[in-house]
Amino acid sequence: MEYLDFELPIKELEEQLDKCKLLGEESDVDVTDTCEQIEKKLEKTKKDIYKNLTAWQRVQLSRHPSRPYTLDYIRALCGDTFQELHGDRNVKDDKAMIGGLGKIGNQTYMFIGQQKGYNTKTRQYRNFGMANPEGYRKALRLMKMAEKFGIPVVSLIDTPGAYPGIEAEERGQGEAIARNILEMTRLKVPVIVLIIGEGASGGALGIGVGDKVLMLENTWYSVISPESCSSILWRSWEYKEQAASALKLTAKDMKKLSLVDDIIKEPLGGAHANRQETFEIVSKEITKVYNQLKKLTPEKLVKQRMDKYANMGVFKG
Repeated sequence: MEYLDFELPIKELEEQLDKCKLLGEESDVDVTDTCEQIEKKLEKTKKDIYKNLTAWQRVQLSRHPSRPYTLDYIRALCGDTFQELHGDRNVKDDKAMIGGLGKIGNQTYMFIGQQKGYNTKTRQYRNFGMANPEGYRKALRLMKMAEKFGIPVVSLIDTPGAYPGIEAEERGQGEAIARNILEMTRLKVPVIVLIIGEGASGGALGIGVGDKVLMLENTWYSVISPESCSSILWRSWEYKEQAASALKLTAKDMKKLSLVDDIIKEPLGGAHANRQETFEIVSKEITKVYNQLKKLTPEKLVKQRMDKYANMGVFKG
């Protein structure tokens, strides 16, 4: 398991615990009390570290290489029922944006989301989770299909941004994202959005308009990444920690500003520390939110969604 710099005290204690258990197994020495003391200290250290995380540390956790990605969630939630759908029927199939039908319990959902890679080869294959215009057009095609058959949409966001290449701009990156935002405001089926990692810029907004927008505890959502913000304001990436704090990009900040609806608490140590528990929490949350939204008529659903976004940023002096 990989550890971030602020997690090093945890690493040291876990190594001590492993050595203690190994000593007990290889000798006749009773190390039960010692192991228990280390376990208690480890638990306390974890709680102290994770309850006082800075904005930048949460950004680091959202990018942890062991953190589950979109397909991990879909496979865990849907099992063998997931059927991936491909292509935008115009240019090609964008591997950075995945989507398809799957079931949680007896309810079918249309899942869409950005997918990152696990190693150099798959990161290149998935374009580092940065979708081209055809990715957003594929997502829209699937959402319109879901609307046609009355299937709720679940959008999983984890992207450092939409792909900024020249070819993406030539094929209409800005228009594709803007079109998705427009169309998602008036979809006549429930739309549930979950930010499971990085939620950066228009890349996130392109599939991020929903009746309920939920953020996992150690994720971020912002118009720009801390590094890019730092490079613009200070001409250097060295101030990324200050930028992260100033951007108010954490789940707590987003909830306080009423830009997201709720925060999904992660297991101690982050989503990667206990994947199974994270998947169970997310599954229950999706089901709970859908059971609330399915009671609304399509007209009420659309009006409520539009009113929600129209009221964002309204200042009353």
